[in-house]
Amino acid sequence: MLFRSCAGGLVFCEDSVLILKNEKDEWVLPKGVIRAGDYAREVALRRVKAEAGVEAEILSSVGETNYEFYSVTRKRPVCNQVTWYLMTAGSLQSHFSREDGFVDGGFYPIDQALEMITYSQDRALVNLAAKRYRGFKQGKL
Repeated sequence: MLFRSCAGGLVFCEDSVLILKNEKDEWVLPKGVIRAGDYAREVALRRVKAEAGVEAEILSSVGETNYEFYSVTRKRPVCNQVTWYLMTAGSLQSHFSREDGFVDGGFYPIDQALEMITYSQDRALVNLAAKRYRGFKQGKL
C-alpha cells in the first residue's frame, strides 16, 4: 500500500462553504499531496487556489482524516492521510479547475453543501468546521 500525506481546506465565506465536483461526480473538498520540502499549510492554501481560484486565509487546523482507495494507474491501494485547515475567503468568487479534474464547484450555503457532499467523513468535517467558523465570526475563539 502507498501511504500519502495530504493537506486541504474547508473554506468559508459569509454563510457558505467551498465544495468541488470531480469527474467521478463526487462533491469533495480541495486538497493535495504534500511533497518533500512542503508544509501542510502551504499545500492546503495552494490547492484551494489551484482547484477553485480562491485566495484564502487559514484560521486554524480542524483535524485529520484517512481514507483508502485502489489506484488503477498505480495498480495498488493508496492510503491518504489528510490534514485539514479551517479557512476564510474575502469573496464568494471562485472558478473550478478543469485541468485538475473538476466539472463544477463554488460556494454553497452550508446546509445545501452538506446535502451535496458525497462522503460522510467530509460532511462531518464541514459540520465541525462550520461551528468553529461561526465561533471565529462571533469573536468567541
